[in-house]
Amino acid sequence: MRFCKITSKSAFWRRFTLCVCVAYLPLASSAEPMHAIAMYGKPALEPGFSHLPYTNPQAPKGGTIRLAETGSFDSLNPWILMGNPVWPIYTQPGMLTESLMTRSIDEPFTLYGLLAESVETDPGRGWVEFTLRPEARFSDGSAVTIEDVMWSYETLGTRGHPRYSAVWDKVEKMEQTGPRSVRFTFNTADRELALLMGMRPILKKAQWQDRDFSQSGLMVPIGSGPYVIDRVDPGRMISFRRNPDYWGRDLPVTQGTGNFDEIRFDYFADASTMFEAFKAGEIDVWRELVAARWDRDFDFPAMREGRIEKSEIAHGRPSGIIGLVMNTRNPLFADWRVRQAMIEAFNYRFINMTLSGGKDPRITSYFSNSELAMQPGPATGRVAELLAPFAGELPPGTLEGYALPKGGERAVDRRGISAALRLLAEAGWKVQDGELRDDRNQPFSFEILLNQSGSAMRTSAETRQIVNIFVESLRNLGIRPRVTLLDPAQYVERTNNYQFDMTWYERGLSLSPGNEQLLYWGANGVTQTGSKNWMGMTSPAAEAMIAEMGRARTYEDYLAAVRALDRILTAGRYVIPVSYSRISRLAHGASLDYPENTPLYGDWPGFMPDIWWQERK
Repeated sequence: MRFCKITSKSAFWRRFTLCVCVAYLPLASSAEPMHAIAMYGKPALEPGFSHLPYTNPQAPKGGTIRLAETGSFDSLNPWILMGNPVWPIYTQPGMLTESLMTRSIDEPFTLYGLLAESVETDPGRGWVEFTLRPEARFSDGSAVTIEDVMWSYETLGTRGHPRYSAVWDKVEKMEQTGPRSVRFTFNTADRELALLMGMRPILKKAQWQDRDFSQSGLMVPIGSGPYVIDRVDPGRMISFRRNPDYWGRDLPVTQGTGNFDEIRFDYFADASTMFEAFKAGEIDVWRELVAARWDRDFDFPAMREGRIEKSEIAHGRPSGIIGLVMNTRNPLFADWRVRQAMIEAFNYRFINMTLSGGKDPRITSYFSNSELAMQPGPATGRVAELLAPFAGELPPGTLEGYALPKGGERAVDRRGISAALRLLAEAGWKVQDGELRDDRNQPFSFEILLNQSGSAMRTSAETRQIVNIFVESLRNLGIRPRVTLLDPAQYVERTNNYQFDMTWYERGLSLSPGNEQLLYWGANGVTQTGSKNWMGMTSPAAEAMIAEMGRARTYEDYLAAVRALDRILTAGRYVIPVSYSRISRLAHGASLDYPENTPLYGDWPGFMPDIWWQERK
């Protein structure tokens, strides 16, 4: 087995600490054009750097990598809410379309110039200005212009997916300041905005101006990235071909990237079918999400014959949140006591031992596995100060400290069931003739909605097994929920419109949380379709912490605001969390390789297939 290519765990954390310490440095005192911009302090790489530290500039070019997705697709436009899009266009940044700046996944939040040759901002970050590289070109050979940039920003902000509109609403004005430069002035004090404005995909205005951008479809987008769409079999396959005339192939930020001649994505009905295709050699990479399966299920011919290798990639990013989310738009789950009762009834200890042998740790907060995570026990210091004005509206445990129940080794955790019954009784629910009912004699009834193709982090079979164990446990409370399996298109439609009571939920979180948190937890998402606020939470305290994160002038203040937000989310009891892994487990073709110096974020967008290559035979 090939392990993470960081020399040691201590070396990994030394690099992580270095990134954090850099964040403590004071901001530049005057506005001037820069090659890069960091959320705090200075970028790690000075002007004139040769390549990103986790790439191999000598990596060979050529070959094909065959990847896979579950589900289907009916659209090549991932920048709108409508349709079931090809997600690799969106989740593989810089492959087809590019942004003004590109992110280094070896730093918490630093952007380096891509389409833009420089970035400029004032000390207070009330505005930001970008200057385009004169050589920037779309794949059809036409120049990328300021007109394309301005059209892209306005179109995404007004007609694109809701993830773009929240930031666009904070732009006071956008103006062209030179033949190749554009300035954004903000109406909100938020230091992150200067970086976020560098991360929007730039589209070719001439291709879209006579079309309705808000409609999904299979028109092939023209981008400026190193790849173009080569073949499309709607719902089944899409392949990307490396553009030999790519304009940015000599830039420092692109050295050692875009190494494959072809990147192909095949779509499968579910993860089980996809795994069988991997074993048969039809796809080249498999991400294993369960430690027990990693140890148990990889004794097949291709592995024994050395055609497949196993690699473990360490990372320093937060766990995010994974588990069953409760929709508080349904009055049934509006009471925190009911949500805590569901958490008590979910015997995580037994489920974890049954499914993964107990090897992976449980998610104990939204930012587990990082220093952003809330600290055990009562809130203290700056965290307590930030939460104090909202003390009267916060659920129990936010200020005092909150911890998940331990669960039991047997299928029925009597302690958890007893605790759940007490909480439900306090909330007005009692077992009558074997069924949980309220004082109006209405049964406690709800639906658990599942995607039959599974999710990014769990196979369909695994989520069903988790839910089946949970459902059996709920019978001890007099609750018999309905479990509904939907195809991916129906599932996306219902979750986009919050038409569920409980469902599987996964949200990856970075080391630089900011404005995107409003899309995840903001009150607008209660009614605005397509947000990630699936739990339907409305929390002035949470929104205040997110605003505080944007205003923070020092890393210490920023850290306190994130930890305070973590307390609000965790003690809100919106999600029944499961486990996460401190490593990524990738099984892959033996001819595939990646650099020795693994980035801080590990296996994250920008890592695979971006910096991998195929060894020449």
